[in-house]
Amino acid sequence: MPTIRKIGEGQYHVQIRKRGYPTQTKTFTKEADARRWATIIESEMERGVFVSRSEAEATLVKDILQRFATEILPTKRSEQSDKSRIKTLIEAFGDYRLASLNSTQVATFRDQRLQVVGPQSVIHEINLLNRALKTASMDWGIALPGGIPTAQIRKPTKPRGRDRRVTQTEITKILTATESMELRTIIALAVETGMRRNELASLVWEEIDLKKQTAHIPVTKTDVPRTVPLSKAAIKALKDFGVKEEGRVFGLQPESISQAFERACEPHRANVRDVRFHDLRHEATSRLFEKGLNVMEVAAITGHRTLDMLKRYTHLRAEDLARKLR
Repeated sequence: MPTIRKIGEGQYHVQIRKRGYPTQTKTFTKEADARRWATIIESEMERGVFVSRSEAEATLVKDILQRFATEILPTKRSEQSDKSRIKTLIEAFGDYRLASLNSTQVATFRDQRLQVVGPQSVIHEINLLNRALKTASMDWGIALPGGIPTAQIRKPTKPRGRDRRVTQTEITKILTATESMELRTIIALAVETGMRRNELASLVWEEIDLKKQTAHIPVTKTDVPRTVPLSKAAIKALKDFGVKEEGRVFGLQPESISQAFERACEPHRANVRDVRFHDLRHEATSRLFEKGLNVMEVAAITGHRTLDMLKRYTHLRAEDLARKLR
């Protein structure tokens, strides 16, 4: 039976002792609230479904998010982008106590954010909150009585993947528009290999074997190292750029590559509209299929993990397929 004591003016202290459970205590300003809480806790203990709310009630969501940013994010390659998402999540949920965070609040956040940013951005934010809550529950021992609320809502529908193909004419115009030999070489490699922006920026001469025509990428987005074959055009681009014995191949950082590419595409330069650097990866992947490579061969080159991912990036021209059907 719970013990309820009046310990001052408008203060009711509840204590519940039951074998097999830690002692539960809480103070209320109303006796009716104290009795209601005691009844709920005692009933859960009787049914064997009790989960202590103490730490979840004493911990703010921002405490979890800040700890996650300090202890977990530094081990992730998405650290910088996730730090920005952490700020957004703290603004939305920071002052809530973990025990009071529920799926309705997360769903409201989802709907409001969709008015400001795209579905994929909202999915990233909800996934980050989900990872932080799971870490708190599974690794830090903070029980969430109502479960993990992010797992109880529908996520936004993922946007359809871009189907922008970059024509050879457009690529030539971009190469001509830029004065940077470094950017020209990066573009050439991107189109010939399908490497991601970060992979290109991290290339080092020690991992490139011109005789075997390969470039090894030890750190990838999927955490699976791979060795990429280099075409004759890719080899020529590297040689024209200037082969060295060691060190980084390119000086540009990933974000700088995108910025330089976008500048080259501007109306007063190449005048190529609606194209992003990542579209070169789409184009490269599609060209590999058009050369007759099968799914496994293309995946080995590009590093895609699933067929669905390859289907998203592979937008074969209908006219090219029609020629095969003749």
